[in-house]
Amino acid sequence: MSTPALSELLKLPSETRAELAMALWESLSTTERDAALSLSPAQAAELDRRWTEHLNNPASAIAWEDVLRQLRA
Repeated sequence: MSTPALSELLKLPSETRAELAMALWESLSTTERDAALSLSPAQAAELDRRWTEHLNNPASAIAWEDVLRQLRA
C-alpha cells in the first residue's frame, strides 16, 4: 500500500485533515508524545521569563481576540 504524498493529503477537506491529524497524534505512545513536546533548556527558560514578566505586570497582556485581529490585518 502506498502512502499519499503530503500535497495530496492537504487537498482533503478540513474535517478529514483534522481527523487524520488526531488519529496520527493518538497513535503515538506517551513516550513519543512527551518527546515531541519536550522543550529545550532555552525554550523552558524563555517561558519562565515570560511567565515571571506577566506575573509582575499582568496589565501588559494582550487579549487573544486582539492578537488574532492584528494577525489578520
